[in-house]
Amino acid sequence: MRIHALPPQLVNQIAAGEVVERPSSVVKELVENCFDAGASQVSVEIEQGGARLIKIRDNGCGIDKDDLPLALSRHATSKIQSLQDLEQVATMGFRGEALPSISSVSRLSLISRVADADCAWRVQADGSEQELDPQPDPHPLGTTIEVCDLFYNTPARRKFLKAEKTEFTHIDTLFKRMALSRFDIAFELKHNQREVFNFKKAVTPAEQEQRVAHIFGAAFLENSVAIDFNASGMHLYGWVSLPTFSRSQQDMQYFYVNGRLIKDRLVTHAIKQAYQDVLYHGRHPVYVLYLVLDPGLVDVNAHPQKLEVRFREGRSVHDFLYKALHRCLADVRPQTQEIEEASAVEVSRPDVQQVADFQPLPANVSRPVIRQNYQPAAAPRQSSLPLNVDAQIDAYTRLVAPGKVAEVQEPRVAELPKSETAPALGYAVAHLHDVYILSETQNGIILVDAHAAHERVTYEQFKSQYHQGAVPSQPLLLPVQIQVSSREADLADDQQAFFMSLGFELNRMGEEIIVVRAIPALLSGVDITVLIKDVLADIIEHGMSQRIEEQSNEILSSIACHGSVRANRRLSVPEMNALLREMEKTERSGQCNHGRPTWVELSKKELDKLFLRGQ
Repeated sequence: MRIHALPPQLVNQIAAGEVVERPSSVVKELVENCFDAGASQVSVEIEQGGARLIKIRDNGCGIDKDDLPLALSRHATSKIQSLQDLEQVATMGFRGEALPSISSVSRLSLISRVADADCAWRVQADGSEQELDPQPDPHPLGTTIEVCDLFYNTPARRKFLKAEKTEFTHIDTLFKRMALSRFDIAFELKHNQREVFNFKKAVTPAEQEQRVAHIFGAAFLENSVAIDFNASGMHLYGWVSLPTFSRSQQDMQYFYVNGRLIKDRLVTHAIKQAYQDVLYHGRHPVYVLYLVLDPGLVDVNAHPQKLEVRFREGRSVHDFLYKALHRCLADVRPQTQEIEEASAVEVSRPDVQQVADFQPLPANVSRPVIRQNYQPAAAPRQSSLPLNVDAQIDAYTRLVAPGKVAEVQEPRVAELPKSETAPALGYAVAHLHDVYILSETQNGIILVDAHAAHERVTYEQFKSQYHQGAVPSQPLLLPVQIQVSSREADLADDQQAFFMSLGFELNRMGEEIIVVRAIPALLSGVDITVLIKDVLADIIEHGMSQRIEEQSNEILSSIACHGSVRANRRLSVPEMNALLREMEKTERSGQCNHGRPTWVELSKKELDKLFLRGQ
């Protein structure tokens, strides 16, 4: 067949295949236009899951009468003027394809009024590309778009729509995500004339937390940490859940870049790395995070639906996110608190299934306290450890600090006197079942898993000792040759300084061969070939790798686990108090090395409720 130009309607329908996947895609595109119009109120009405009607109204700046027909034309936009604008996109929409693509697969009505106009103007389109003649309409300032009978002229697309409940579930999820992207805007959602959400503007921090609580549930805020971190021209803020408050799915992870909701592998990897030492296996954290950076450093033109972005300095963004979250989680530790009074904010309850999936332990963890000039103490150790574990620890301590840590003694601390301001974890009262420490605090009582807590304390001390000096290296009797691709060999050659800082000595021997001559002493039992290949793959994918650190930490964690107090070993009161004081100054002391909680608290109010006191 001869080459020929496609009809305009068919061109728009092809574009619609990229932009309009389902009714929720229409809602996303149109609500983002409301954001760009400077709206402070957005109302969304849905009928039959969006297949019958999608109506979106805002009170933004509106569209001029003469621009209405142009707004429904392809590649027409008010948001970019030149290539330079495209490289620094500061708006939510910019392609100029959403409205014509939507109108090509539906019956669309667009009504808009600008501030200085005598009346509003209406245009209607059905994808036929006919001449659009604006008609007057008594509409207030702003814009209303009605999308009726979605995919009415493309039966193949319409039959792939799911049931009404399923399609509305997608809209409901999207609406929550967009409501959390802009606290300065009021949102309303109706489905089949029934109000589903009605969010007022959230200006103050308390109002913002209330909106988050309506969407995520009040339990999330009670078990989360607020983060606000600035560095290298980037700003990260929001809320992240404590490691003990997790989910089995990744469905409650909201991340925004310059107000745009995105899904990005680099971001996900950085957050996962920050939680790696404290999250229980198979669980996923909950977070609402906002990253603000120069628009020129992020390419939002990487995906037709603008769900993915490309960072121009990916490694810098990854390091920034990892360090911010890692520091935030590390600084969450017990602190002295005043006796709490009942002052809960009234918020709507999440679904029962949603609550059941959360693991909110401990239920009342205090907010972060940053300790300055903390020097880790020597790790307590039992003399009754198995012989091979003793040998491991002795070899490790000689390796890291020869002549300094010859023997670590079991703590012999006198019982601390009680004072007016008791420590955060209180004072030990008893050792229950030779497993749990019962401690009395100003607010109530605390139960501590002695083994899990001691395991975390010992692990953090080992890590600190290991990273304080140069990493001890061990020459190999027989160098290991590794077959790699030419790209990986080039990378290994360029990154020799990086590998040397981690205790490796490697050289390139050919086009696709590298030779490892020395390894970190702590990794003597690890498969070096697999490790080096995985590290190179990580650097290619993410611009960096933490596999070597993970392997080292895994071994240190194992040593700490074996070197910690065991269940069924009776602890004295001084020993229990010594462990509580170490927990108070140890990073990540709320979880053991495997992500299990180390302590839980019952307040006086909760104890009174158990025994019906005051009722």
